[in-house]
Amino acid sequence: MTVAKRKTRPDVVAKQIRRLLREGGSADHAKGVQWFFKEEIKSHGWYTAALRKMAVQFRRSISPKHGMNFVIQVADDLFSGRNLEEKVFAVFLLENQTENLGDREFKLFVSWLDRVSSWADHDALAHYLLSPMVAADPRRCRDVFSWAKSTNRWRRRAACVALIRGTRERQLFPQIVRLSNQLLKDEDDMVQKGLGWLIRETAKTDPKRTMAYLMKIRKNAPRLVLRTACETLTVAQRRRILD
Repeated sequence: MTVAKRKTRPDVVAKQIRRLLREGGSADHAKGVQWFFKEEIKSHGWYTAALRKMAVQFRRSISPKHGMNFVIQVADDLFSGRNLEEKVFAVFLLENQTENLGDREFKLFVSWLDRVSSWADHDALAHYLLSPMVAADPRRCRDVFSWAKSTNRWRRRAACVALIRGTRERQLFPQIVRLSNQLLKDEDDMVQKGLGWLIRETAKTDPKRTMAYLMKIRKNAPRLVLRTACETLTVAQRRRILD
């Protein structure tokens, strides 16, 4: 994947990527994509593996010549679009690159939460960019707790998803409990699923403390949170939590 030599502005590269996404998608798959969402989704019908492969090729073409800041500007342009693949492509351009990024980039990625249009582009952003950056610097949990107070459902869901990398690395259990307590009364199903996802991942790495926590909140937590959190537990453990 190459970028035209004379067209090196980020917006021009983003325009080139948009054209390739539009021309390379599948109309039939695009129709099927809508089935997964309550919201109306604009999609070109790309499969995730092919989209990720193309993004990696573009990054390898752009980064050596123009630098990572240029790649970030391209991604920022793409995440401003309304199309699902454009936003996910933006994330894939930066996936596995966050160890070389800092607070300025973290603040930029957080601002993208206000551009989210569905759980798919949200989870790509929160899981592949925000979450590893929070795990790399737990001081960023202060931002996470502020998102949990937001009126924006996607910021509240991001508060949950952004702690997943940390819990997989056996970190942040106290912060996860604090966040969970903060969001237990949230009535939004997207937030409840995000919280359940976080607790489920925590149960994999810290089953003893997570089980004790679930027993403590089982009477007050939404059923959707509990069902999601219990998915990887044993049948006997699920019964203790859910019955």
